[in-house]
Amino acid sequence: MHSSLLPFRPLPRYLAALLAAGLLSVGAVRHAQAQAASAPSGALPVVPHLDLLRYGGLWHEIARLPNSFQRKCVDDVTAEYLPRPAGGLSVVNRCRQSDGSLEEARGVGRRASPREGDADDAGRLEIRFAPAWMAWLPAVWGDYSVLALDEDYSISLVGTADRNYLWLLARKPSLPENEVDAWLARAAALGFDTSRVIRSGPIAGS
Repeated sequence: MHSSLLPFRPLPRYLAALLAAGLLSVGAVRHAQAQAASAPSGALPVVPHLDLLRYGGLWHEIARLPNSFQRKCVDDVTAEYLPRPAGGLSVVNRCRQSDGSLEEARGVGRRASPREGDADDAGRLEIRFAPAWMAWLPAVWGDYSVLALDEDYSISLVGTADRNYLWLLARKPSLPENEVDAWLARAAALGFDTSRVIRSGPIAGS
C-alpha cells in the first residue's frame, strides 16, 4: 500500500503490510470513493443476480488494470471467497512476488446497499481488508462490482465505478486468448481503458 494513492494520510504500516497483496485495499476504497462523486449515478451496470454460494471458491486472476498495491505481484494471483455463517464472504487474496515469496491478504465481503431506484443491483458488493474494529467506517469498504459473469460461474469480470480498477477472474489459471479478448471487449464497452491491461497468467493452449 502506498500513500501516493491516497488523498488522505497514509495508513499505519501494519495495515499497509496486511493489504499489500489484496485485489482491493483501503487505498483502492478511498480512491474509488473520492472519484465516485464525479461519476454518473448508476453509470456502471452490474449483474442483476449473484448467488454468493456459487460465487464462492477459488478464482485465478487472468488480467487486470495496473494498480500500485499489486505492483509486486508477478504470478499465481488468486482470490478465494468463502461463505460466512453470518452472511457475506471471507476473502483471501494471494500472489507470488518476484523473489518467490507468497503474499496474502485477508478480508471480508458483503452485499452493498441497493442504489435508489435500482432493483437489479445484486452484483454490487463491498470488500474490507481493514480490521473488524474499523468496519463501521464507510471508507474501509471497497467497491467490488461484478460486471459480467458466465452462466456456470467460471469467469467473472469485476471493476469499480470510477473505471480505475478492473479484474478478469476465472476458475482456471488460464483462458484462450480469444476468450480473454472477448471479455476485455465487454469491459472496454463499459468505459474501461483496456489498452493498459496486464495479462496475468499464461494463455491456454499456447
